[in-house]
Amino acid sequence: MTPRETTARWISFPRGSEQIRGYLAEPVGADIVGAIVCAPENLGVTEHRQAETRRMAAEGFIVLTVDPYSRIGGRPPQDYTTAEERRSKAFIAAKDETVVPDCQAALEWLRTQPRVDAQRIGAVGYCLGGGTVLAWAAQTKDLACSVVLYALPVIPAAYTPDGRPRSRIDLAPKITAPMQLHFGEADEAIPLEQAHALKHALEADAPVPVSFHLYPGARHAYMDSTLDRYSPLAAQLTYERMVAFFGTRLGAGA
Repeated sequence: MTPRETTARWISFPRGSEQIRGYLAEPVGADIVGAIVCAPENLGVTEHRQAETRRMAAEGFIVLTVDPYSRIGGRPPQDYTTAEERRSKAFIAAKDETVVPDCQAALEWLRTQPRVDAQRIGAVGYCLGGGTVLAWAAQTKDLACSVVLYALPVIPAAYTPDGRPRSRIDLAPKITAPMQLHFGEADEAIPLEQAHALKHALEADAPVPVSFHLYPGARHAYMDSTLDRYSPLAAQLTYERMVAFFGTRLGAGA
């Protein structure tokens, strides 16, 4: 499909008495389309994530990327001295207890929009956001499908608010909509055995279709073209598979 012209803007949507920030992109036109809620990496809604939001909208979807750091100024915590401390504080600030309900609120806001088909809303998450989507997909029946990119199957104790590791592998039986997952085989942040354990659990226990893709030589965050870990071939194949999956499940441009 030829990429469509898009428009994009920052918006806010309600979650209870709070207003959560999000970056919204949509294809130009008046047609009714499927929508996608995006949960970003632990860097937040960077310029790169904004560009990728627009890129997916050009495929014919309305895309809302949720800012997991709305409450603290739109950036992850900056009071760190090491890279590990940065990641730890970013994960704790965007813990599931906070961001999963934010994503659900984003979905509910999208349902009120005149161009959104309320029955065709999916989700995509990257890195930290991939884990958010995995956790969210186990808690809601409102998603038509989801895509998870290099999520931590087991969150280390240093990345959780209570100092205890959290496994997403055990969530497999609770996934209620088709899911597509992508991991790099050379991911330095995610033990390969954890990725395989998640794959096996989902294939054995998830009551819905699950497709799992592993890319040889691809490192963590291989989709991000602004990083030296970017893997063009793996990124392109992932993107094509993701767009095809959403097209099947959400009916892009229908």
